[in-house]
Amino acid sequence: MFVDQRRSKILDLVERMGFVSLQQLAAAVEASESTVRRDLEYLDAQGHIHRTRGGAAYSGESLTDLSVRESRASVEKQAIARHMADLISSGDTVLLDGGSTTLEVARHLTGKVLQVVTNSLPIASLMMNQERIELIFIGGYVYPKTGVALGDQAVEALRNIYVSQLVMSAGGVTSEGLFNSNALLVDTERQMIRAAEHVTLVADHTKFGQRALSHLCPLNEVNQVVSNISLGQDWQDMLRGKGITLSLADGDDQPAS
Repeated sequence: MFVDQRRSKILDLVERMGFVSLQQLAAAVEASESTVRRDLEYLDAQGHIHRTRGGAAYSGESLTDLSVRESRASVEKQAIARHMADLISSGDTVLLDGGSTTLEVARHLTGKVLQVVTNSLPIASLMMNQERIELIFIGGYVYPKTGVALGDQAVEALRNIYVSQLVMSAGGVTSEGLFNSNALLVDTERQMIRAAEHVTLVADHTKFGQRALSHLCPLNEVNQVVSNISLGQDWQDMLRGKGITLSLADGDDQPAS
């Protein structure tokens, strides 16, 4: 494979996946890790990617940013966010994962007395002027365009945090568990799960049956799922069968059977 072809393939993989490890890239382009490191140095210098320890994250212009995804928020996602916010009581300590759905949840928490922990700059910006909300921001490498802090620094900060509830999103959900497209994000979210007494996944029906690059956790690490009424009956039965509380966005909150 010629140098330009190899670098083009590397860039395509990083763009599509968000983050790819050095080992994955070397295997994909059938080159040594030292060769791939040199390619990553070149692509980083061109501003196409951001080199990280152990791989590369995409920093180009075609990655859909949070403001675009937010503007495309579906009616179902809005309903899920309102429903999730109703399940959070004043006095709770809540950890909000980054993402367009969790940002919508944050918008509906106005007026409640809460401690909110987040690694999302958009959520922190929304919450910082709320007088009744005590805000704790988890820092780290801020992923381009999404404004979410992740990586080793975020993981280390989360080791000293304990919350009553984590509200998180996912790139996909299968019978194997939750998936996300960014390996650094997955590492951070795993530590979020360890920091929380109760884990709630907010996801519309389109995320179910979908798989992404990195496996986050098995389904049994989730206590509750908040979705919309379009979620198929097979999925409803599976979730309840695993002891997960299923709460639908039309207000039909049904405990696990």
